[in-house]
Order: sequence, then structure tokens, then C-alpha cells
Amino acid sequence: MPDVPQVDLLGAEAVLVVLHQMLIGVAMGMVFQIIFTSIAFAGQGIAMSMGLGFASMVDPQNGVQVPVISQFYIIMITLLFLIMDVHLLLFALMVESFHLLPIGIEGISPSNLWALINWAGQAFASALLIALPAIGSLLLVNISFGIITRTAPQLNIFAVGFPIVMVLGYIILNITLPNLPLLFNNMIEGGFEILRSAVLGGTR
Repeated sequence: MPDVPQVDLLGAEAVLVVLHQMLIGVAMGMVFQIIFTSIAFAGQGIAMSMGLGFASMVDPQNGVQVPVISQFYIIMITLLFLIMDVHLLLFALMVESFHLLPIGIEGISPSNLWALINWAGQAFASALLIALPAIGSLLLVNISFGIITRTAPQLNIFAVGFPIVMVLGYIILNITLPNLPLLFNNMIEGGFEILRSAVLGGTR
């Protein structure tokens, strides 16, 4: 491990060093929080399309109400996170961070912070790939029900349409679920890449 800079513990430089180290830790945690949140956001879109937006439960990780589909995805990616040993890779990266960006006055540059923000937008766009098949398919189903309602007003579309939409949603969910590990792996790789290049790249 590189030598710790000799600074006055009660001086402004020591405070700056501590703030920089806190910022690095927050950025590392935020990257993986963004991955989990973006996938939960995709699950919320699927739940709304299936008519399950009202079926919510408490997410113990964040302490907020989320739809059941979002909670299902959170459980799945948490298991994938542990199965793929991502937590061990994260600990290894924390140790490596002291060599990539030694403790000192210099911290994360503004340009690297903007790169991290841009990556966050890409992460949410990647997570939407999970929801697009279900949202698109169920949108076509709802449009079809709208046309049927216009041609046959006597049909109780609320009694007929809701079970059909829910069943089709679960079928589409079952079809697209095998793609989740690959997508999650790509997002994790992107997260580690942005950490090494932008966050731990320092001012270089």
C-alpha cells in the first residue's frame, strides 16, 4: 500500500483527504446501487403494464414500497450478485483502489464525475431492455382490448381483460427471465469498468 501523506490531522488538508476518501467510497457504493435500482425500475414498469402496480410490498433494502415484480427482480439479482461472487470482486477492488488512487489530496476529477453520471443513464437504459418485451407486448394487448370494447360495448372488458393481461404478463416474464443473468453480468462488468476508469482513475 502506498505511503499515507504526512498532513496535519487537525488541518484543512486532513479534512480534504477524508472528504476525498468518503467521496470515493460513496461513488463505489452508488454504482452498484444504481444497478439494483435500475432493474427494480424495470420491474415496476412490467408490474404497471400487468395491472399489478397496486400489489406492493416493502423492499427491506431501501425501506420503501415496491411492486411485487420489482421485489422479485431484486431477489433474483441479489442471488446472482452472491452466486457470481461480485461481493468478493468488490472487496478486491477496494483493496486495489489504494494502489489505483492512493490516499492523498487529489481525488475524483469533475470530468470523471460526469463520466459516472453518463454511465448511470446508460445503466437505466440497459435495464429497460428487461421491461421492453413485456411493456411492448402488453401495450399491444391493451390496444386490442380497446378495439374489442369499441366493437362489442356489451363485453365487460374489466372482467375479461385483467386476467388475460396478467397471465400473458407472467408468460412473457417467464420467457424473458433467462436473459436476466447475461444482462446483469454486462451491467456488473460496466460498473467495474467505470469504477476503474472514472472513479479510481483519479485526476489522470
